[in-house]
Amino acid sequence: MSPEAIRARFGRNLAEAREWAGLSQAELAREVSVHQKDVSLLERGERLPRLDRISALAEALGVQLRDLLFEIE
Repeated sequence: MSPEAIRARFGRNLAEAREWAGLSQAELAREVSVHQKDVSLLERGERLPRLDRISALAEALGVQLRDLLFEIE
């Protein structure tokens, strides 16, 4: 899987989990102490977070880490 494909898939997984949790990008950003723009960049596949940030995002969204990494090979 290319780096671009990984970022795009992670972004879709993150956006779906955020919407399922009923949170806005700004609300999620506050939960994990980042700027809303960072959440937007992640969801658009323009950035990929470190593992510790992925873990914090999963916790804030009430999902398993594997949910955010779904279909990433």
